[in-house]
Amino acid sequence: MNEKKDTIILAFESSCDETSVALVKNGSEVLAQSTATQIKSHQRFGGVVPEVASRHHIEQIIGCLDDVFQETGLGYGDLSAIAVTYGPGLVGALLVGVSAAKALAFAHDLPLVPVNHMAGHIYAARYSAPIEFPALALLVSGGHTELVYMPKENEYQIIGETRDDACGEAFDKIGRVLGLNYPAGKEIDELAHQGKDTFNFPRAMEKEENFDFSFSGLKSAFINTVHHADQIGEKLSKVDLAASFQQSVVDVLSEKTLRALQKYPVKQLILAGGVAANSELRARLKEECSKLSDLALVEAPLKYCGDNAAMIGAAGYVAYKHGVRADMSLNAEPGLEFSWLSE
Repeated sequence: MNEKKDTIILAFESSCDETSVALVKNGSEVLAQSTATQIKSHQRFGGVVPEVASRHHIEQIIGCLDDVFQETGLGYGDLSAIAVTYGPGLVGALLVGVSAAKALAFAHDLPLVPVNHMAGHIYAARYSAPIEFPALALLVSGGHTELVYMPKENEYQIIGETRDDACGEAFDKIGRVLGLNYPAGKEIDELAHQGKDTFNFPRAMEKEENFDFSFSGLKSAFINTVHHADQIGEKLSKVDLAASFQQSVVDVLSEKTLRALQKYPVKQLILAGGVAANSELRARLKEECSKLSDLALVEAPLKYCGDNAAMIGAAGYVAYKHGVRADMSLNAEPGLEFSWLSE
């Protein structure tokens, strides 16, 4: 029996199309994780179907829970707390994880720690290196594109976000146009490295003074280019299309991030979220950050870039340390957001 010298968090993540449960020690060591992916179930629809996702979570969550306890040999008496994603995400999907976490916390008299899904993405970087503050996080995923300033631990302030499509969402939408399977990000990245930026797609809002993003215009320009070529019988290079699209996204993300770093001097830039796995984005930010003194780039490990419970355990540990607790009235908040930085 563990004497609780260490803080062990049981974490649940069910915000979208991954059912994931993890046991995390001290917010930086994954003792076990079990993740049931739903990608194949959603591929035929070209994206996530909320009702299908919710049903899969119900079917998979107990199996994932059993997996992590069997792998570690731990029991509920070894736990310090239970952490769960309560937003943002698909409301039905979130409710599965929240309900499971609440039931177990009540049954075993354990503290319940609510976790913002995006905080989870940020703290996935703890599996690469300790986070030093102040820090700036570039969060890029299927549903969010945000620049988040973190003056200290467990404090999050948005300084910029997308005004329409998130960049990961744009990747998936143009992937459908290219005939790629959902999710399309990895395949577009691979194709892009075989092509060149010959189409020079727009870099929306790149030079504007704010730190907001927009990818809707880029998506439309891409689709219009492909549709026009189809109408006149012109065959376009798929690899050049992928390279041109990806280059536009990386240029805008890098430009905005570097400008934010000039205004908000920080010790670390954290790159996190599903699109943080993009090799071109990683390479560009690594190159740019190497030119800046007293700044470290911390990237979430590739295996923790997508949705997973390990990241919720890392963020849950930090929240737990700061006394964040929820009672049995905790509910899913699909539109949950960080607050904006007050100038």
